[in-house]
Amino acid sequence: MKNRIFAVAALALSLSACVSSGAATRAPAGSVPKQIPMQNTEGLEEVMGQGARGLARMFGEPRLDVREGDARKLQFSSRDCVLDTYLYPKGRGEAVVTYVDARTPDGRNADRASCAAALRR
Repeated sequence: MKNRIFAVAALALSLSACVSSGAATRAPAGSVPKQIPMQNTEGLEEVMGQGARGLARMFGEPRLDVREGDARKLQFSSRDCVLDTYLYPKGRGEAVVTYVDARTPDGRNADRASCAAALRR
């Protein structure tokens, strides 16, 4: 019985490691955070308020496109950093960037403005 439980757990863990193809997906509850106001947007003036098309013009096609309700997360990456942009609707208009997060490929926090600038190059 213990071997069977172990086998099921191992299978679940191995399946959870699958990588996304980059296609738009519906996110499980909680993966796109509720709208959070950003405190410091210095250096992100061109990113904040952009819609999905504007971000694609700025950074290219997103690596990930995750939707949850009317919220959307677009992820852009390079070998130096990963930039997560969170878009929420403003009134009845298009969803726009209201929050940005950045990290290095190994998961350490990165400067958001520096990451955005590096991805624009």
